[in-house]
Amino acid sequence: MQHLGFTRSSLKTDHLLQTPDTFIRTPLPGAMGVDFVVHAAPRLGAGFTQMTAEFLKDGTLGPAPAQRFVYVLEGELVLSAGSKEWTLAANGFAFVPAGTAHTVRAVDRARAAVIEKPYGAMSESDDVAQIVVGDEASIASVALMGDEGLRVRSLMPDGPAYDFAVNTMTYDPGAALGMVEVHVMEHGLLMLEGGGIYRLGDAWYPVEAGDFIWMAPYCPQWFGALGKTAAKYLIYKDWRRHPLVK
Repeated sequence: MQHLGFTRSSLKTDHLLQTPDTFIRTPLPGAMGVDFVVHAAPRLGAGFTQMTAEFLKDGTLGPAPAQRFVYVLEGELVLSAGSKEWTLAANGFAFVPAGTAHTVRAVDRARAAVIEKPYGAMSESDDVAQIVVGDEASIASVALMGDEGLRVRSLMPDGPAYDFAVNTMTYDPGAALGMVEVHVMEHGLLMLEGGGIYRLGDAWYPVEAGDFIWMAPYCPQWFGALGKTAAKYLIYKDWRRHPLVK
């Protein structure tokens, strides 16, 4: 219910906090049986798009205009490319390189985070990006800066052929980043579980599961988990390209 125009959502020049009470669904070309909440896009100033895709049974994504990363939030999706097929359950994910013909279809109702980014080619690299399919739970976590209360799982390969990274980060109750970060990468962040306090620029926001955050390059950022359960988010960043290359 709307309470006299109140929302935690906030848009500044260097960040966006978008909360579920402000989400608007829209269809997109080529997709059938899917509604999208477009969180980040070039109109915002982002160099990528991040969306939540809400599938009906047998709903199908349209062709990808760029590289595509899919992380299943609820339900099951089937990825088909060439003669191969993979079933992705909740917390499963897939990366499909630019120009790869494929389909993504829902077995029943489902939701997924979808990230798409134009590929930043590297002429000096002979490496070629490959389809990546996995399950987040099967990836070993790494303590961030030696802090066992803050664990990172890397969902994308790290190599010259891949120009962005997607990770999950899990914070034990009371855990926090050890520093305020200011850097050249931009972020798209979807809160998956729990909540806490996020510093974005010079503002401080309470955040919880379901919220989306966009952080522009050089936006000061910090997070601390609050509550009795762990906080967890999915986070994108552009990666491995020289800052002079657009």
